[in-house]
Amino acid sequence: MSHDKILILDFGSQVTQLIARRVRESHVYCEIHPNDVSDDFIRQYAPKGIILSGSHASTYEDHQLRAPQAVWDLGVPVLGICYGMQTMAVQLGGEVSWSDTREFGYAEVRAHGHTRLLKGIEDFSTPEGHGMLKVWMSHGDKVTALPPGFKLMASTPSCPVAGMANEEKGLYAVQFHPEVTHTVQGQALLWRFVRDICGCAGDWIMGNYIEEAVAKIREQVGDEEVILGLSGGVDSSVAAALIHRAIGDQLTCVFVDHGLLRLNEGDMVMDMFAGKLHAKVIRVDASELFLGQLAGVTDPERKRKIIGGLFVDVFKAEAAKLKASGAGHKGATFLAQGTIYPDVVESGGTKTKKATTIKSHHNVGGLPEQLGLKLLEPLRELFKDEVRELGVALGLPPDMVYRHPFPGPGLGVRILGDIRPEFVKLLQRADHIFIEELRSTVDHNSGKSWYDLTSQAFTVFLPVKSVGVMGDGRTYDYVVALRAVQTSDFMTADWAELPYSLLKRVSSRIINEVRGINRVTYDVSSKPPATIEWE
Repeated sequence: MSHDKILILDFGSQVTQLIARRVRESHVYCEIHPNDVSDDFIRQYAPKGIILSGSHASTYEDHQLRAPQAVWDLGVPVLGICYGMQTMAVQLGGEVSWSDTREFGYAEVRAHGHTRLLKGIEDFSTPEGHGMLKVWMSHGDKVTALPPGFKLMASTPSCPVAGMANEEKGLYAVQFHPEVTHTVQGQALLWRFVRDICGCAGDWIMGNYIEEAVAKIREQVGDEEVILGLSGGVDSSVAAALIHRAIGDQLTCVFVDHGLLRLNEGDMVMDMFAGKLHAKVIRVDASELFLGQLAGVTDPERKRKIIGGLFVDVFKAEAAKLKASGAGHKGATFLAQGTIYPDVVESGGTKTKKATTIKSHHNVGGLPEQLGLKLLEPLRELFKDEVRELGVALGLPPDMVYRHPFPGPGLGVRILGDIRPEFVKLLQRADHIFIEELRSTVDHNSGKSWYDLTSQAFTVFLPVKSVGVMGDGRTYDYVVALRAVQTSDFMTADWAELPYSLLKRVSSRIINEVRGINRVTYDVSSKPPATIEWE
């Protein structure tokens, strides 16, 4: 790869991904790797700069959680964040100790010394003329003695050293977290570091990346054939479009329709990929199989396992049929997956041994070995927002690419309790009305639709009935809950304050148009303590 690169060394923070996302937003390529990579790895990676992440640990408790010596010997700029600042201090001759006053949350930091990193970056200034930053803190330890050659760069009343710098060597560190949105000037600070101080070119742009990715796929695949499980989701759709751009008819997509998709979604997928892109797509209607196996199952984890297991079984059967058919088809030797960078990170693919694995992910590992195929993951280096940008650049419609996230098990985890075919139909129609109204209702302040203003919106079918009145008659029908949230990272989320007029219209339409539902509720729970999905 010819791009300028930033290396992010992960010390176990749960928000290290956010550092990488902010760097990529500056159009600079970066990767996350464990803090204990070898000196040789760092030299071979040849970064233009290095960022040290935060951590749950303390420098005086975990003496093994240190940056490799090559970080200091390579001669490139280094930015330490939170724990990254503390290990920089300790490793270069300073001191760190526990703090009487811990800082978790909002803080106002005073800048000192007019360093290159913070020059001209401030949220407000005091009457005395001191530049101030509104930041997010999360630490119980603090630097108590600067390393030789360092000067004070920032402070708070309870954290006298909230930032330090050795500008001669290009070493900077901050105790706060510039990667989180709560730090107002965080993006400006990271841009300053990677673009100005490290001198990265800013050439990481999705429209330009297509040619590079296409060449890489062609080199990896050669004249062999590829099979891809097309779910209709954003990741698999963009992967399919990119691979098809690279190798055309060498790609066969298998679209397993489990009957738990949104209204008419299966037809939309076929229209786009078979109709408009002219890709080879095999549609497998397995809805009866899936719904039959799910009958009577109410536990959400069992639902997920059944759906995931059946998907693999159906996909394997179709792959075997393709291999056996012979005519015009040599049989796939590659399995393509829409794995994206967060999948890799969250599955432990780049995590230090000392970090906590957040979750395992269905896209990483397993299926290629069962099928005896090599793995092709063309989106493996990309974050979700980059995948969306790439999809638009490839010619996929923005309405498809910028759709809200949809869980792998589909409506199977949005129907609480038993899943019956009639419940699926009711939910599909109710959810379609909700999304239709969100798309068509514009917020006058922003000029955007409420669909674009929410990060995820959907309808949940509840396994309860309630009494209602329609005309002169009594009804006893089902209840649905509307859910809409706003978030920047999906780690935390607030329920969306949709206009009452919009909610009233959605409720009226669902009750009038979907026979079998007579009550609509709105979920006003934030994450945490609730999750975004109900199951």
